[in-house]
Amino acid sequence: MEVGDLALQWRLGRRRGSTVALDLDALRDRLLRSARPPGRIYLGHLSHLLPVHDVIVLRCDPRILERRLLRARRGTPEERHANSVSEATDLILIEALAHRRRVWEIDTTRRSPASVTREVRSLLERRPPPRYGTVRWLEDPRVTEHLLRPAR
Repeated sequence: MEVGDLALQWRLGRRRGSTVALDLDALRDRLLRSARPPGRIYLGHLSHLLPVHDVIVLRCDPRILERRLLRARRGTPEERHANSVSEATDLILIEALAHRRRVWEIDTTRRSPASVTREVRSLLERRPPPRYGTVRWLEDPRVTEHLLRPAR
């Protein structure tokens, strides 16, 4: 279940344009108190901050991520650029690890949604040892150059 949809369902968030502003602390508390929380897979860039044990971080080349967001007409130029900076600097990965989650990382850059889905399903079924730290966008000078350009 998408985190924003869950917050709306529980009246812990409100729609703001194409996003959902939510009370993350209240959502976390509600999930902890819930005898049977809805769904067992939470999607979204805040899901790793919920009371979960396992996190799968889907990664994408920041340059391509920004283009995908533009093509989907998601966010302002500044928001799209902020997303690419967060991706390049491993923000979600670092937060998930800081919360002591078991983490797997999947580079989705040149993969189809179907192949990513198969890998996610396999990770959830097998629960292999954590695997992260292999995606290093800042080692690519093209990514660094992209990040230094103004948002567009």
